[in-house]
Amino acid sequence: MKHLDTRLTRIAQQHLRIETLESRRRDSLDFHEVSVLELRDALEAAYRAGIEQGRKGAKANASDG
Repeated sequence: MKHLDTRLTRIAQQHLRIETLESRRRDSLDFHEVSVLELRDALEAAYRAGIEQGRKGAKANASDG
């Protein structure tokens, strides 16, 4: 799960300008205004990361069998 958290944090930082996905218990730090274009880019990056991870898993399974 650590790998997933790291990947999602990196996407948030790069596409949404959000420093961390950890709760900091302050509205000014935990709520962010983002444009729909930034959100779309972040969702696309997460989708592509999932595809990449799936392909890695498929290759690993193919080499096992």
